[in-house]
Amino acid sequence: MSENTSERDFIPVNIALMTVSDTRQFATDKSGDLLQARIKEAGHILAARAIVKDQQTHITQQLRAWIADDNIDVVIATGGTGLTGNDITPEAFAEVYEKEISGFGELFRQLSYDIIGTSTMQSRATGGLSCGTYLFALPGSPGACRDGWDKILKSQLDARHKPCNLVELMPRLREHL
Repeated sequence: MSENTSERDFIPVNIALMTVSDTRQFATDKSGDLLQARIKEAGHILAARAIVKDQQTHITQQLRAWIADDNIDVVIATGGTGLTGNDITPEAFAEVYEKEISGFGELFRQLSYDIIGTSTMQSRATGGLSCGTYLFALPGSPGACRDGWDKILKSQLDARHKPCNLVELMPRLREHL
């Protein structure tokens, strides 16, 4: 089983938070608020937060801007990962990926199965990497955001997590650039 250890120092990462929605405002963005609180509670830095319309060009434009920003290490999005006509977040993310982190979506659905059963097949949660920036897209429900953060991202974005974590890879993510 994995663990956090005090043998390593905590390294805060700069995280941008994107809510994909045609209807949410900051005042009604419960999933964004939940993720923002958990990011800060974990000791990380909320570098940016935006609500972006359910349109692929808007999502990719925001992703590209944050990927180009040296002050952003990770982008976490919520919303637009389902199956309806407006749910195009995974397609927008795939457009900017250099590498997909397929294990993120697989693990999210595995953990989600224990909670919502076969309904988890409707989730297209996804993760990837572009120009040294980690990109993760979670479903729009507060429960899914809580599970994605608490059960996956919190530990993987903690440099103290053993046996390995995403933070320790960050210095090497731009070797090819």
